[in-house]
Amino acid sequence: MTKFESSVKVIPFSQERVYNKLSDLNNLEAIKDRLPQDKVQDLSFDSDTLSFNVSPVGQITLKVIEREPSKCIKLETITSPLPFNVWIQLVPVTESECKVKVTIGMDINPFMKTMVQKPLNDGLEKMVDMLSIIKY
Repeated sequence: MTKFESSVKVIPFSQERVYNKLSDLNNLEAIKDRLPQDKVQDLSFDSDTLSFNVSPVGQITLKVIEREPSKCIKLETITSPLPFNVWIQLVPVTESECKVKVTIGMDINPFMKTMVQKPLNDGLEKMVDMLSIIKY
């Protein structure tokens, strides 16, 4: 399994508050308008699943497979050209601040890795940046 990791960002809200918002995918409604319309289309979600179309990749559907209260949310692809997992990890800094990191894990051959590494790393950084500016 190859892992791609975002940088670590500090969020000025408590770990529990951030976890409570992120663990229910219905809360994506609050950030829907911040997503790049030229890259992400057909966004739909409920409390456990997230579906969207990414150009030029295609349709991706993720489902929450594990929630570890206040620490981690794990999602796995149901529909995707390349199956992968996403982990959102939260670590407390103080009572009113936490750190977030996003990791993608996928089984991928070395040739494909060189093709997807830069876009995946760029996407991870955009994702963690967005997570760090949400009002929790």
